[in-house]
Amino acid sequence: RHFVRTASSDAATAAAKKLLIKHVTIIGGGLMGAGIAQVAAASGHTVVLVDQSDEILKKSAKGIEESLKRVTKKNFLKMYFFGAEFIEKTLKNLTTSTDAASVVHSTDLVIEAIVENLEVKNELFKRLDKFAPEHTIFASNTSSLQITTMANATTRQDRFGGLHFFNPVPMMKLVEVIKTPMTSQKTFESLVDFSKAVGKSPVSCKDTPGFIVNRLLVPYMMEAVRLFERGDASKEDIDVAMKLGAGYPMGPFELLDYVGLDTSKYIIDGWHSLEPNNPLFAPSPLLNKLVEEKKLGKKTGEGFYKYK
Repeated sequence: RHFVRTASSDAATAAAKKLLIKHVTIIGGGLMGAGIAQVAAASGHTVVLVDQSDEILKKSAKGIEESLKRVTKKNFLKMYFFGAEFIEKTLKNLTTSTDAASVVHSTDLVIEAIVENLEVKNELFKRLDKFAPEHTIFASNTSSLQITTMANATTRQDRFGGLHFFNPVPMMKLVEVIKTPMTSQKTFESLVDFSKAVGKSPVSCKDTPGFIVNRLLVPYMMEAVRLFERGDASKEDIDVAMKLGAGYPMGPFELLDYVGLDTSKYIIDGWHSLEPNNPLFAPSPLLNKLVEEKKLGKKTGEGFYKYK
């Protein structure tokens, strides 16, 4: 009995040390930032979504409301009243701002979801570090950049980690929680708890290029491009083979077009600069050519395939 009481007491003490995240500030009102804001607000968190202009934020808010309507249509079916109540409660939890410095003073967690540019991210974190309370955790939603470098731009390296959500955020269940060598156990556990609280399934990874999913996925897509470049198989047959042979919902070329060829090129170029001798990270002449021609995939109407 004494052992059980001691163990319970230790567990309670450890839990007490973790930060219960209630107030969340999300920087970046794009697709990812708006998606994270939606799931956080829907799970009862107080959320402030920040971007550079009211125009961008109005567009973000409209997108969130439309997404919530799709969610309620699917989850509440004929119980329209409960669906409307859910949307109303979620939107009450969400406000917007164009002044990040003024809203982080009362937040528990800052999630950055802006452009994939290390200098811009570092500058943002360096500035917000001066205004956020000591307890506030900083996290980046980057899919390919080094979390440690961003943490080093602040004075809170122990309260800094990665929270990599997947697109579309309301639908995708995975979150990669990234722990740098300086991230404290308390911070890591708080980020894991937050991920669960917003209805996601967290997995943990060290701060390695691409984390888990992209570290495996991007070289796979690049190898498909090399296979096509060599003339070993057509892109159509490669896509069919991976869908029917491996059970993938999309083939590598369909996925590249969906992700954006510019995004894929940016990731592989970054990794290649870090590890120039790693054959998995070798650039592709064909991918480079398509990006140069502004054929970036679905978003431009043409990539490896043409879209109407």
